[in-house]
Amino acid sequence: MTTTVTETQIVTEKDISVTTTLKKPTSVLGHYSEDVNIIEIGVDEVGRGPLFGRVYAAAVILPKHEHKDGCEHDSESENSFDHRLMKDSKKFTSAKKLKEAHDHIVAHCVDYSVCYESETTIDEINILQATQKAMHKCIDDLISRNSLNPESTLLLIDGNYFRPHTLWDKESQSFTCFSHECVKGGDALYSSIAAASILAKVRRDAYINEICDEHPELDDRYSLRSNKGYGAKKHREGIQEHGISPWHRKSFGICKEFAETI
Repeated sequence: MTTTVTETQIVTEKDISVTTTLKKPTSVLGHYSEDVNIIEIGVDEVGRGPLFGRVYAAAVILPKHEHKDGCEHDSESENSFDHRLMKDSKKFTSAKKLKEAHDHIVAHCVDYSVCYESETTIDEINILQATQKAMHKCIDDLISRNSLNPESTLLLIDGNYFRPHTLWDKESQSFTCFSHECVKGGDALYSSIAAASILAKVRRDAYINEICDEHPELDDRYSLRSNKGYGAKKHREGIQEHGISPWHRKSFGICKEFAETI
């Protein structure tokens, strides 16, 4: 299957759109730009499609240092980031390997943030806007903690839509926009986006397990531990038999039929 990038947009105060050419993918993911002066923030989401629960987003900054065998080596420490561990979180077949990749990211990234929006927010403002809200919260975290500025920061967004991220400039008394690139299938192309998808998936999976621990009937009725809230057959059959729980998305699919019962 051929992976392509949609028309991407670099946002400035004049909102100028430009088309970029995708670099040829390799078996080992890497950075969008090798310029060490450009700070890349990879952003991705997990949980847009499920019938149940929160949507999660994550944003990650990875180190840029000397390359060797797919690793980033920091000359000032023994820490290194291994790009060979990075891939689309949906491609992991082992929960153990997924967790190992997650732990490696947390230990060796420059910084990261994971945020979510609840099923209530999803029903109120729709899943697209809820996802954007979670993404922007993550980005705000990293910008604030690392004192980032629009001139040296690039947002790499998985997908084909992103609401421009703005920052209030006290000196000019106006908003400035951070440049961003929307990359279709970006979690299979760039390490920072893949890392964001991994962090978001591990956190959302943990949330599903935690809520099932607190309310065992959720797994008994809907098999949530295995389907993670997606519309699998057992999940849909459980809704038909038991109705929906307070954590289901009332604006989604089959849940709409039972929204008035909650």
